[in-house]
Amino acid sequence: MLPTLGFHHIHLRSVDPDAAIDWYTRQFPSTSRVRWGDFPALASPNDCLILFTKVDTPPPTRPQSAIWHFGWHVTDTKRSLDAFKDRPDVRLCPLYTSEEGGSVWASSDTWPNVGNTLGLTKAQIAEAKAKGVKPTGVGGFAYMEGPENILVEYAGNYPGERFNHVHLWQEDPFCALLWYQKHLNAPVRPGFEQTTLTEANCKVARGEDRTWPALNREGMFRTPRAGVEFGDVVLTWYANQGDAPLARSRGQQQDSIGLKVADLDPWADKLRREGVTIVEEPHPFGPTRALTIEGPSRETLVLVEAA
Repeated sequence: MLPTLGFHHIHLRSVDPDAAIDWYTRQFPSTSRVRWGDFPALASPNDCLILFTKVDTPPPTRPQSAIWHFGWHVTDTKRSLDAFKDRPDVRLCPLYTSEEGGSVWASSDTWPNVGNTLGLTKAQIAEAKAKGVKPTGVGGFAYMEGPENILVEYAGNYPGERFNHVHLWQEDPFCALLWYQKHLNAPVRPGFEQTTLTEANCKVARGEDRTWPALNREGMFRTPRAGVEFGDVVLTWYANQGDAPLARSRGQQQDSIGLKVADLDPWADKLRREGVTIVEEPHPFGPTRALTIEGPSRETLVLVEAA
């Protein structure tokens, strides 16, 4: 068993990386502008990077790939929200609270979750109303548009500000969980354990009930879901929300996810033996080497050799 991987970066394509990095450092003061090899980059205090490649025209964001968005922990969601409201370069994204309409800026301003599943179904919302359940008003998640209309999440309340997660879609969330465990030795995110899951039973149909709050008025399908963690960054995913297959992420605005390995060659040997789709054999990447592979829903993953 090779060692567990760490999280290294998310790689974005941008027409103006310098302006994008300036935007992130204004909104998240714990971050800083750096260069990683030839890449302009944003550094988070937990040793995670956002790498940028400059492109001449706006990079594609459609058709939808497996990579949905990324986000930060913040120390106080409501305090961050109040600050963002006063900034002309920030566009906040409403969270719809039902199919009929109504919205909030933070999830903590609507009905709280039931159990370990985010969001409420229509029936659960009706029950919460009938019982007079009140929002907690503390913490929660919220969204805003970043440079070039990219979706950015911030969530609290946590001890410190740092890059925290990448959210994805998957064609078969539980099968994707097995894939990440088998091929990348990924620890399951706490609370997402599936003790009876096998390759024979991992294909589970998307749940029929939409839930709220959601970024779209019609609601979001939140079952099944799964997740893994690399260091202190989590990758969490839900079922593909549409009917069309997810597109390859490589070449899109959110191009790829980078994972950190100490020694690349044993990983390359392992993934070849296991029949994983290799996009690029070990090649120069920034100041080091990398191996580029494709995940279960065609998300591009880059294994970076780094201490």
